[in-house]
Amino acid sequence: RMVLLACGPFTPSDSVAFEPLSDLLEVVARDRPDVCVLFGPFLDAKHEQVESCQLLGSFSDVFQLCLRTILEGTRSAGSQLVLVPSLRDVSHDFVYPQPPFPFPDLPKEDRAVPAPKFHFFPPKNEFPGE
Repeated sequence: RMVLLACGPFTPSDSVAFEPLSDLLEVVARDRPDVCVLFGPFLDAKHEQVESCQLLGSFSDVFQLCLRTILEGTRSAGSQLVLVPSLRDVSHDFVYPQPPFPFPDLPKEDRAVPAPKFHFFPPKNEFPGE
């Protein structure tokens, strides 16, 4: 079994083109891991274009583009995908405990039972000493 783990942000500091994400998806397509776990931030609250309000779309639109990029870039690999948000994901709730990402318009074939391709989990939120 092969598991690939990667942590965001998945954009360069000067654009939201998701080039590092595309590079990662090429590795996923080539190596075909059984499970690919991606930790956010996917659209970082500390990103230069987010902080200066220079995005061409809403936070939600940019995040949906990111998810569609992941979906299309991994379709041929057959990997199970696990997405875990970060408190710095600007398009997601940053409350404690943080819920998993919602993605209601996930294509039917990617949420089919018995083996859905996408899994959305909350981060393990713990305080020291718990």
